[in-house]
Amino acid sequence: MTEKEIHSLLEAEAKAVAGIPVTGEFEKAIELLYHHVHEKKGKLITSGMGKAGQIAVNMATTFSSTGTPAVFLHPSEAQHGDLGVLQENDVMLLISNSGKTREILELIDLAKGLNPNVPFIVITGNENSLLAEAANACLNTGNPPEVCALGLTPTTSTTTMTVIGDVLVVLLMKKIEFSNHDYALRHHGGYLGDKSRKAAVLDKK
Repeated sequence: MTEKEIHSLLEAEAKAVAGIPVTGEFEKAIELLYHHVHEKKGKLITSGMGKAGQIAVNMATTFSSTGTPAVFLHPSEAQHGDLGVLQENDVMLLISNSGKTREILELIDLAKGLNPNVPFIVITGNENSLLAEAANACLNTGNPPEVCALGLTPTTSTTTMTVIGDVLVVLLMKKIEFSNHDYALRHHGGYLGDKSRKAAVLDKK
């Protein structure tokens, strides 16, 4: 392993992030989140299978800590009762690089059976997929090639998914005017809790 190889991998990841298509779908997604969670008092439910599922878990916890209540729903467990977490006014964020993940496509049908009006925000690398067709807002990763030596392991794809989630979080924080005080109320422990409390005090001065 040489420094040149490492730089090459980092450049490939950075290129993938820079290549994420910036479209009006981001605004659609933010409006869906704001309307359903902050106006209608529903919540965000994220879901994904495998590596995409891990990204969905991270998104749910990050949204929750920044003022947008969110939970992760495992698509397989949803078929065994966990779908009951879905309530009126909720919005779902589904992640699948291929847009063909069986469990996620099945989750769409199951969710609609329980709540016919539930809207879907989708993050995928395949905007021509069945998953994308079901979306009320579809955020395309740009479908970058994986930097994995085999071209198989989710690497650049999960990087772009994560970044798209970060963009949604930050945009929504700005829209709801989430403050240091708000953050401190949700994050009591550790360095970040201490930092947010100190910043909240300075904001009042």
